[in-house]
Amino acid sequence: MREVKKYPQVPAMTDAELDDFLSQRGLVARLSTINPDGTPHTMPIWYEWRDGEILVSTQIIQRKVKNMQRDPRVTILIDTSDFPYKGVMIYGEATLDYDDAVSKRISIFERYFGDRDSAEDYARKLADKWQPVLVRIKPTNIISFDYTKGSLV
Repeated sequence: MREVKKYPQVPAMTDAELDDFLSQRGLVARLSTINPDGTPHTMPIWYEWRDGEILVSTQIIQRKVKNMQRDPRVTILIDTSDFPYKGVMIYGEATLDYDDAVSKRISIFERYFGDRDSAEDYARKLADKWQPVLVRIKPTNIISFDYTKGSLV
């Protein structure tokens, strides 16, 4: 079960607004994992919001995968870059899914390419070079902010 919190000085999104925001095409997530020395490792990444989880596609050779294998706690920030800002910070637990990862990642790529054929082609080309993995992130805490609603100060 996820906990939804408000950002201190800005109104939060409703559940419906949160779902709409996270389902927008074109937004890039920033995924943070924990390095072995305890420092954060943050990378921009494509994602999909589905059934209350964040899905991320990557390759097994990536540092973020090695970090999640060791410590599944992650943080994701998804926000707009122009004022008035909107965004969501998600704390969660990552599960790595290696089964049929090529076909499972196509819907993520399709969100950014805009068509299924290009997404499939890209997924297969990546898989020809590196073993793919689908990351399922189950939120444990969500904090949203929406400056389009004004400020609380």
